[in-house]
Amino acid sequence: MPYKHEESAVLDSQESRIKPPPLYKVMLLNDDYTPMEFVVVVLEQFFGKSREQATQLMLIVHREGMAVCGVYPRDLAETKVDRVIAFAREHHHPLQCVIEEN
Repeated sequence: MPYKHEESAVLDSQESRIKPPPLYKVMLLNDDYTPMEFVVVVLEQFFGKSREQATQLMLIVHREGMAVCGVYPRDLAETKVDRVIAFAREHHHPLQCVIEEN
């Protein structure tokens, strides 16, 4: 049986734009106890910074009280915060890492 093509109403094509997920800033906070070298190691290990970039960011944390280490989707940002805090506690440092919506 031959296929009959039926005319159908053409729906107006609406562009459905999916908004990208919100991004979150991951920030390290200054304290008077965590050694500067440890902060540099954290920035290298968890945020992929070079030694020079990590040192510059560490100095910003030290002088300004905080610095943005990276901007990520929420799940990744929360994972980075959890891993940094766990690593700091494992080494007996009170380093704080937080997220804030970008």
